[in-house]
Amino acid sequence: MPFGISHTKDDKGSDTWDDNGLLARMVRTIKAAVPEMMVIPDICFCEYTDHGHCGVVHNNEVCNDLTVENLVKQSVTAAKAGADMLAPSAMMDGQVKAIRTGLDAAGFEHVAILALASSFYGPFRAAVDCELSGNRKGYQLDYANGRQALLEASLDEAEGADILMVKPGTPYLDVLSRLRQETHLPLAAYQVGGEYAGIKFAALAGALDERAVVTETFIGLKRAGADLIVSYYTKQYAQWLAESQ
Repeated sequence: MPFGISHTKDDKGSDTWDDNGLLARMVRTIKAAVPEMMVIPDICFCEYTDHGHCGVVHNNEVCNDLTVENLVKQSVTAAKAGADMLAPSAMMDGQVKAIRTGLDAAGFEHVAILALASSFYGPFRAAVDCELSGNRKGYQLDYANGRQALLEASLDEAEGADILMVKPGTPYLDVLSRLRQETHLPLAAYQVGGEYAGIKFAALAGALDERAVVTETFIGLKRAGADLIVSYYTKQYAQWLAESQ
């Protein structure tokens, strides 16, 4: 799941629909190095805009419809570069349906869609230099309202999502569990940067057993209903598993 750390930013994130832009280059590079690897790029704009928001800003508000138009262009560009699945995370209304329609019209019917305000994104935002003035509460879900998350997930499924993702993972095990009871789609859980950093720094301070805690969090995500787990611990956990065999 490549996320861009872009040095080519503008007010729309137009580098993402450039066939020679960072997003397309990342996908092509991964596919060239490991052709059998499934590549699922993040489809959003916060890493690529100079204001840090997830779309086109007009009168200090993110414009849903203009952003959706650009998400479709970004999605088709990623598919042309070789993406196997797309993970739209901009939280715009109607984005899944528009992306599905755009992909099909461009001949990419085989490219799947994995559909998804939290303080746990802090390390990611710092890494990609996408801090912003204000906040994203106008278009991202209210973390206090679990029912809204279930409603949005059902809308994404109706619009053609192939997999649903809950992110962050650990703070929303209740949403993941309830979603498992309401859908037959595969579910993914994303252990985001803040979750990773919390465990990592606590382990470095000697406050806990890192491998044991990572294992417990993964099992918690699986127990709640996740079929897939995305984590910054993936490589290290694979190494731990290899060492134990």
